[in-house]
Amino acid sequence: MAVYTDINEVDLKAFLAEYEAGDLLSFKGIAEGVENSNFLLHTSTDPLILTLYEKRVDKNDLPFFLGLMHHLAERGLSCPLPLPRRDGALLGELSGRPAALISFLEGMWLRKPEARHCREVGVALARMHVAGRDFAIRRPNALSLDGWQDLWAKSKDRADEVEPGLEAEVGDEMAFLGTHWPKDLPDGVIHADLFPDNVFFLGDDLSGLIDFYFACNDLLAYDLAIGLNAWCFEKDGAYNITKGKAMIEGYQSVRPLLDAEVDALPVLCRGSALRFFLTRLYDWLMTPEGALVVKKDPLEYLKKLRFHRAIENSTEYGLTP
Repeated sequence: MAVYTDINEVDLKAFLAEYEAGDLLSFKGIAEGVENSNFLLHTSTDPLILTLYEKRVDKNDLPFFLGLMHHLAERGLSCPLPLPRRDGALLGELSGRPAALISFLEGMWLRKPEARHCREVGVALARMHVAGRDFAIRRPNALSLDGWQDLWAKSKDRADEVEPGLEAEVGDEMAFLGTHWPKDLPDGVIHADLFPDNVFFLGDDLSGLIDFYFACNDLLAYDLAIGLNAWCFEKDGAYNITKGKAMIEGYQSVRPLLDAEVDALPVLCRGSALRFFLTRLYDWLMTPEGALVVKKDPLEYLKKLRFHRAIENSTEYGLTP
């Protein structure tokens, strides 16, 4: 569920009057995503997405997110565009929340992606990394090593409620990554949340990337590791090396990995799996019963973490030596 703040027609029409967006015909909430309240608007000109930024999103980060979408689109990456208000600002306010109107991107996300789709995702991710090279604003990754420590500190005392022995296992993993996390790899703007529901397709053709609200500056190969975790495991928890090979080859067709990035990929995949395990664990333990939020199973990412821990070198992901 992704509608945390209700809106009404009167306030919405007043909000739209600040834009060149046509007259409101209808609107409805979008029940996907977990961070913000999203609505699909139909107007007399074009369909639009209205996003209300909830308390978990720092208002000070919004110029980065909105500016990044403009920057990437200007360099040919297909992604939604924030619409300017009549006064030129990209951000307004609705129902007590910062709010933006975003262009509607045609397409739908794939419930059963295949290897050819994974290749297209790899291509698009690398194109995003290249297009973001000269983006002037920087945003540190709040969900990297220090952020993982903070999340774990809030969850570890109850971790064994989810699975016995979890506190000790994850504590050891935190210590390992704290010692072995790579530092001297190429960095830049990353998406940091490129799950299937954030990539739209029209048929088999990728039509664009959406939801840049975790985007930040970090290691570029870490973003690829997030993609491998999000796209290349089957429902039974098995890693699909055909999908992994396709994603990596697609990525390298645009931006070849350095040898150091190839060597670091198993550690980066472990870190990616831990990051999503920790946020899911926190939400699993802390979200009150009855809340209108679909909690995601943290054990899915614990299984992925255990898989990566057994990897000896990057060829096991499908990377050609």
